[in-house]
Amino acid sequence: MTSAVVSHPAPSVVLELLKPITWFPPMWALGCGIVSSGVSPGQRWPMIVAGVLLAGPMVCGTSQAVNDWYDRHVDAINEPGRPIPSGRIPGRWGLYIAIVWTALSLLLATMLGTWGFAAAIVGLVLAWAYSAPPIRLKQNGWWGNAACGLCYEGLPWFTGAAVMSASAPDWRIVVIALLYSIGAHGIMTLNDFKSVEGDRRMGIDSLPVLLGVGNAARLACAVMAVPQVAVVVLLLAWQRPFYAAAVGALLFAQLSLMAHFLGSPRERAPWYNGTGISCYVVGMLISAFALAAMKAN
Repeated sequence: MTSAVVSHPAPSVVLELLKPITWFPPMWALGCGIVSSGVSPGQRWPMIVAGVLLAGPMVCGTSQAVNDWYDRHVDAINEPGRPIPSGRIPGRWGLYIAIVWTALSLLLATMLGTWGFAAAIVGLVLAWAYSAPPIRLKQNGWWGNAACGLCYEGLPWFTGAAVMSASAPDWRIVVIALLYSIGAHGIMTLNDFKSVEGDRRMGIDSLPVLLGVGNAARLACAVMAVPQVAVVVLLLAWQRPFYAAAVGALLFAQLSLMAHFLGSPRERAPWYNGTGISCYVVGMLISAFALAAMKAN
């Protein structure tokens, strides 16, 4: 008895390829951008909904499809059950889905004005550059994690603020968004601990491969923490002590969790993603409300 050959992917498998669980960070960052603008939603709800869809299911979904297509050989070693290496997405369907999702993302981005459309183009270019040759930023953990951090935090935050203000965001918004993007570089490193063997065999220089697991874990913690210290300092300089204290308290909680994480980075990276990163993203929202309060004064 032979198994049936899959000629095209089922919708549920396409959804699995687009990884809905990864959509939350950019959608959250876009929400932070909306809040930080200090602009009342008013009649902008259609643009807000379009922005949320663009940041999560579309641009982030595109990046996941592109990554899985160009990582199919690595995934065959690390995670053979994924849709493409398992054969549930056959042939070149993974590439076709990535191309179609890119086109649909650009179409949706036309609703967001000049600045929102420009940010979407940058995000999509980085999504392809991260995984696709010849650039393939993910070949180097320094560049790849920087691209991811910008796409997951900075660009959506910028987009949310730009959509609300219908112009380039205030420089303080850009600075805070950039700081949280830098911190996200460390968050991206956490995701590399699970695939050290496959990355090493396929020549992908993730930071755990380049630096070793222990050094990469310590660096990730420092990269996550230092930008938040800078956020606290800026909020104090901008006369927002209560917001600064709240972000500082969340950072202190993260430092305590980091100490436990560093005891066994490979095993505890998923645990830290569910605990420490929650504190990180709450701090983002608090910072967004601080920026909005400055606009109100």
